[in-house]
Amino acid sequence: MNRPDVKPERPWFSAGPTAKRPGWSSQALPHDLLGRGIRAPEVVARFAHGLALTRQVLEVPEDWVLVYTPGSDTGAVEAVLWSMLGQRPVQVLAFENFGQQWAIDVRDHLKLEPEVLSAPWGELPDLSRVDPDRDLVFPWNGTTSGVKMPNADFIAADREGLAICDATSAAFAMAMPWARLDVVTFSFQKALGGEAGIGVVAMSPRAVARLDSYEPPRAVPKVLRLRNGKGFDRALASGSMINTFSVWTLEDWIDGLEWARAIGGLDALIVRTEANAAALGTWVERTDWIDFLAADPASRSTTSVCLKIVDVRVTALDEAGRQAFVKRMKALLEAEGAAFDVESHRNAPAGLRIWCGCTVETADVVAATPWLDWAFACAVAELSR
Repeated sequence: MNRPDVKPERPWFSAGPTAKRPGWSSQALPHDLLGRGIRAPEVVARFAHGLALTRQVLEVPEDWVLVYTPGSDTGAVEAVLWSMLGQRPVQVLAFENFGQQWAIDVRDHLKLEPEVLSAPWGELPDLSRVDPDRDLVFPWNGTTSGVKMPNADFIAADREGLAICDATSAAFAMAMPWARLDVVTFSFQKALGGEAGIGVVAMSPRAVARLDSYEPPRAVPKVLRLRNGKGFDRALASGSMINTFSVWTLEDWIDGLEWARAIGGLDALIVRTEANAAALGTWVERTDWIDFLAADPASRSTTSVCLKIVDVRVTALDEAGRQAFVKRMKALLEAEGAAFDVESHRNAPAGLRIWCGCTVETADVVAATPWLDWAFACAVAELSR
């Protein structure tokens, strides 16, 4: 196959950290607070401003609170698990890598006995088994499987347990059903292309009440503590930090939020994301060697689009062979500067993963697809040598 003529202007398709917003420049970020103490009033005010912008763009209900955590979304989820779980029985939806990880942490580290509802890669568990009397931990969008929740109907409006949602590859790209959720976590490094290292926890009044009334029977590491001696540490909701965070990372986050607000807010971000996913989907539908990992169109992710190679010359290989094939495609693409970081997650089945979030341009998705065909053809030709 001939090498394509046109390359994406911004060939960054990583699922995290994701592409910066169009037009991003480090020189546009304010520098005046770099080197200041993390507890300086001006710095705290800036972090509080970041929370306020986050609430506005994400359309978080006014009676919810938001806090920062260390460790990106992983830290945010762990802070919630360690600080809230144990009062009620727990269910975990484990249909991709991170849901599986939360199930392991709840069982092996918190020493609880969760009911784990699992499913093969590309599918959702039986959501009819979700128990409204139990706390529920689940990803809204499976970053590593390309499977998302089609809706929130499986979460009871009159539930007794808390619905704890890992939304790191859904927030700012999909509408969140706030009335059916109690905790929503995400990180800077996903949908808005922020730098890594800081997570956000958004909590409903029910979640805050859990922190106020329930003291977990375990030692909680300092960097995961959402409680003080009296219950929820309300200083965290005012811009105060658990530990020292990067001011540069915060300014980069604010830059992304201001861009999001300027282009039309959450609705515009969703439109951009869905246009990218549709452009990639058009290519998948006309290409015989590739298919979606998610079997059901209603549950296909529009951000972390995961694809499987269905050509018999590749499927006949063992898993190690398929992984090597994908690595060869990746090397070919990156050597040309045509597409970076398009391989599947290291714990997922061998395949491709193309980030289609709002900071990616649709024209770049379209321009990347002939290169994917080219890399596949080259890698297949090498198999027969």
